[in-house]
Amino acid sequence: MTTDQFLWVLARVAGLASYASLAIALVSGIALRTAVFDWLGSNRVVRSVHEYTTVLWIPLAALHLVSLLLDTTARIGLLDIVLPFHSSYGTLAIGLGALSVDVLVVVTVTAYLKRRMRKDLWLWIHRLAYAAFALIFLHAVLSGTDFSDPVVSAITWGSAAALLTLGLARLLGGRLPA
Repeated sequence: MTTDQFLWVLARVAGLASYASLAIALVSGIALRTAVFDWLGSNRVVRSVHEYTTVLWIPLAALHLVSLLLDTTARIGLLDIVLPFHSSYGTLAIGLGALSVDVLVVVTVTAYLKRRMRKDLWLWIHRLAYAAFALIFLHAVLSGTDFSDPVVSAITWGSAAALLTLGLARLLGGRLPA
């Protein structure tokens, strides 16, 4: 296995793991505001899962990005990962990924500033995580090479469908009954 092949596999695995971590963070976050997952235990357990996976996506996404930067066949530059739609290769797919990282950085930083912000402003920014997830989903669908694998496809589409369903239920129904 060459170095570039290793970096390509590492980028794929880290990207999928980051996606999974973010999906769990969003599902557990919405679970804190609904009664759907009350059977899992106390809100303390769900909050711990939410806080852990919210932080977990960061090193996984960083590993994904660094692997792509180091992989010479990926043709991804430093500006391509922070400046949306800058890449001359896979402009839309890579641009969506860059935009999602930018949005998630804002959401993550403001999570640490929650106590110093007005609640309504913080909530608005925090809810941008859903938009970032949608951007990551589109990034994965457009640039991911693993969707031919039924397991990867099922997990990716399943988590997106679960978030869409829970999000719509929360939006339309408020706190859901257990």
